[in-house]
Amino acid sequence: MEFLTNEPANVISMPLGVTSIDDAKSAKRTGSRTLSKAVSLHLEGKRESAAKMLSKAIEAGEHDAALYSALGHIQYEMRDYDSAAATYAQLAELEPQHRTAHFNLAVCYGNMKNWKEAANAFRRAAEVDATRADALLGLGISLIHTASPAQAMEPLDKYLRLFPEHEQALFGKAVSLQQTGRPNEAVEVYRKVLARNPRCEEALSNLVAMFLERKDHESVRRYAAMLSELQPDSTVAMEAMATLAFADGDFLSAARFCRNLSEMVPDRFENWFNLGVAYHKMGNFQKAAQAYQQATLLNPMSAQAQLNLGVAHQELSDLSAARGCYEKALEVDPRQAGVMWNLALVLEQQNERAWAEKLYAKIPEDAPEWCDACFRLGYLRLLRGDYAASADNFQECLTKRPEWPEACLNAGIAYARSGRPDMAKRSFEETLVIRPDSSDAVRGLAALALEQQDYEAAYDLHRKLLELGEHSPELFYNAALICQKRGQTEDAVQLYQQALNENPQFAEALLNMGHALMAMGQEDEARSFWRKAIREKPELAQTYFEPPVA
Repeated sequence: MEFLTNEPANVISMPLGVTSIDDAKSAKRTGSRTLSKAVSLHLEGKRESAAKMLSKAIEAGEHDAALYSALGHIQYEMRDYDSAAATYAQLAELEPQHRTAHFNLAVCYGNMKNWKEAANAFRRAAEVDATRADALLGLGISLIHTASPAQAMEPLDKYLRLFPEHEQALFGKAVSLQQTGRPNEAVEVYRKVLARNPRCEEALSNLVAMFLERKDHESVRRYAAMLSELQPDSTVAMEAMATLAFADGDFLSAARFCRNLSEMVPDRFENWFNLGVAYHKMGNFQKAAQAYQQATLLNPMSAQAQLNLGVAHQELSDLSAARGCYEKALEVDPRQAGVMWNLALVLEQQNERAWAEKLYAKIPEDAPEWCDACFRLGYLRLLRGDYAASADNFQECLTKRPEWPEACLNAGIAYARSGRPDMAKRSFEETLVIRPDSSDAVRGLAALALEQQDYEAAYDLHRKLLELGEHSPELFYNAALICQKRGQTEDAVQLYQQALNENPQFAEALLNMGHALMAMGQEDEARSFWRKAIREKPELAQTYFEPPVA
């Protein structure tokens, strides 16, 4: 709500402080011929001529207070607030106790939006004329505009003691209460304003804002509806309804409100950004991208808009466009963890893993994306063979999120490949504590058991994998090899057969099946499997005369 307007007849909704120049008592008192002529010119509508005459008289040495007062009034009527303020300042200097000079000077400052000087002049006006209550109202309003709502309370309260139902004073009091963190009292005063004037859009707007902040959605809905009824194109009401729609998960309605806002105020960044968010939430990434694009044109320095536009492009599988947006966002703010995270993901998809690694490593530990970034960093280092560093990354993840089975499993893999079987075993076992049905963890333990030639443990672990529903030919093959090592030839034959049922061209399984059958005295069958094995993979002929190796 504007407390001071540029309308001469309605300055801060109070009686004008500018004394009318056609005041008969004033003319009679001064007996000034200049003033009389100025009055005549003014009555004829010749304000500029009247102002020139008064200015020349003052410059010529006529320092009658009435001349200054008349000149200031005419300049104010002509909306030349700078000149009027200068004239009233001269009058106040000429007669420091002049009854209207300080007040009128304050009104001019208010129209110039010079609230600090307006407050000083209103304060002086109240000192000069203690009966001038409108100076108290002006002082309170000016102090609100100078972000001094606590100081504004005293003059407004004094004014309300004299005029308890004055709408603008009540409104100013409500604003002061709102800005000083006394929302309940502010609401009550705003309601008093509405009781006097149900069509006060400013009071309704402020109530909407307050109840939005308090998340009182029913009250927001009520006052926003009242505001919309008064002003169908009220952006405050429409923004409130959009906010409620977002909160309710009604993104279709949110998009409708935001689209209306963007059409009503097309040069406002927030309208397009919010429209993009609504479409994004609906899964309409094409329209989201269009809205975000418009937002970035209005505010190219918004890293968040560039980030959201990049995400929309990424959802549309336009990785190049997404990457461009993320890179622009980082130019705006190189510390944006969310941007680094998304750009790194795109770089991974574009096989630029080295750069992705660097970005993941730059994400700060206090960022929400840090854990996931640390995991991806560990994974990339695992892929390129930096197993020690990879294991460290996965352990850092577990420090923050101890119940993370994937991090625990990958730590085990990294430890195993870096030659630290004890640490690997512990990680795989911890994975099984978190996720007992993790076949990957059992497979890791089985591989460790085989490497350490602990065939008893390896056999049990492979049987567990089978119980977990794993049926890959490699699993059956490894289980069969273990059985052969343990002398369980018949079991080995059954498992080799299951491996071959899954993959009849599994050359190693064919070869070792032959060895197992030969050990059981089934020479013809053994030779048949060997022939098939060598047909599938001729180089196996070199190991034809060797026993199977796990």
